[in-house]
Amino acid sequence: MTLDLGDVPADLRAAVAAALRAARVDDGHLSVELVGEARMRELNRDHRGVDEPTDVLSFPIDGAGDVAGPRELGDVAICPKRAEDVVEATVHGVLHLCGYDHELDSGEMLGLQAAVMRSLRGPRGRSA
Repeated sequence: MTLDLGDVPADLRAAVAAALRAARVDDGHLSVELVGEARMRELNRDHRGVDEPTDVLSFPIDGAGDVAGPRELGDVAICPKRAEDVVEATVHGVLHLCGYDHELDSGEMLGLQAAVMRSLRGPRGRSA
């Protein structure tokens, strides 16, 4: 089993890998793209019916079911101008690709996100 993070900006690969480990996903491909506000507004409007930019959107492809061949986890779009913390937005988006949904669960996703962020920040509370 292997992860393909070739379509993830190099400075976000550690965050993606940490989120995938936390979600117990060890196989597949995903992409992360940093986009401007106009593109994020377009994506949010076209896919969620909300005509304004947001910080992060996830577009899952395979889901958690069995698939033939390598999994295609999906795509994450992040608008740095809208995100308070691009690394945290990345973790959030990747967890959505792994099937988590903070709007439907009882805090599991946001708890896992917080744990991943603590692991990335290290003992002094700063990003590692």
